[in-house]
Amino acid sequence: AIKELDYRPNFLGRNLRKRETNVILALVPSTEHTYYSEILHGMQEEALSHGYDVLMSTTNSYRPNEERLLGMLRNRTVDAAVLMGTVLDKDYLNELAAHNCVALCCESLEDSEVLTVVVDNEKAAYDAVSYLVSIGHHDIAMVSTDVRAPSSVEREKGYIRALKDSGIGYNEKYMYRGSYDYTSGMKACEYFLGMEKPPTAVFAISDFLAAGVVKKATEKGISTGREFSVIGFDNISMTEMYTPSITTVEQPCFQIGRTVAKLVIENIQETKHKGIVCLPHRIVHRQSTENVTK
Repeated sequence: AIKELDYRPNFLGRNLRKRETNVILALVPSTEHTYYSEILHGMQEEALSHGYDVLMSTTNSYRPNEERLLGMLRNRTVDAAVLMGTVLDKDYLNELAAHNCVALCCESLEDSEVLTVVVDNEKAAYDAVSYLVSIGHHDIAMVSTDVRAPSSVEREKGYIRALKDSGIGYNEKYMYRGSYDYTSGMKACEYFLGMEKPPTAVFAISDFLAAGVVKKATEKGISTGREFSVIGFDNISMTEMYTPSITTVEQPCFQIGRTVAKLVIENIQETKHKGIVCLPHRIVHRQSTENVTK
């Protein structure tokens, strides 16, 4: 009878009766950062193993977009939402999470009660700068951003703490803040190299910025890794393919995706995971850093 009548089940009606959709909404600020794709890959693999699908949408870091898309939670179009960075405040998210399944990953939000999966950004930055000190650098600059995202602020804190703990001290002139864009890394390098006493090493809060620094240094005829060390953050694929290849702090993006999907699904099924879950980072050593004491 089904074949003869060409019957197709109404999944929307079925979902309304079951009060579940088996769909998780993933909101990303943009598609420019390739590490989001690895997080989504991990989310999808974990979700599929539990019979869930992941629906991705881009917010462009625009609050009305985030609020509109999160309306899918309120009207039960999706079972849960994972935000990979947000412009929403903690009060809005805490209220939303009180009645819906919500999680954050990549970026934490101070005083938020929402489940959050990240790396320890301050410790990761501390380790990166401490590594530069260990290979002989004392004049270490940082490339950060004017956008005061929690991860940027935490990485700046780690940078400053590592310098102080190493007995070097923080020099405000060695801090450059711009955009997340690759060209901002080039501008930062131009600024540093124009100083009376240029730094011998640079820590950038993203691999895009680190690549910009390396590009400008190469244009200036400076051998990155020997005269001038650079370390980035994220370990996106381009860092290994770049010449010279770029030392970086690796975020376990695939595992972040799997972990947040696993915990979210458990929350859908009534387990109440809250707070911050930190996954381990590691430094991936490549050509853009070299022991200057050799």
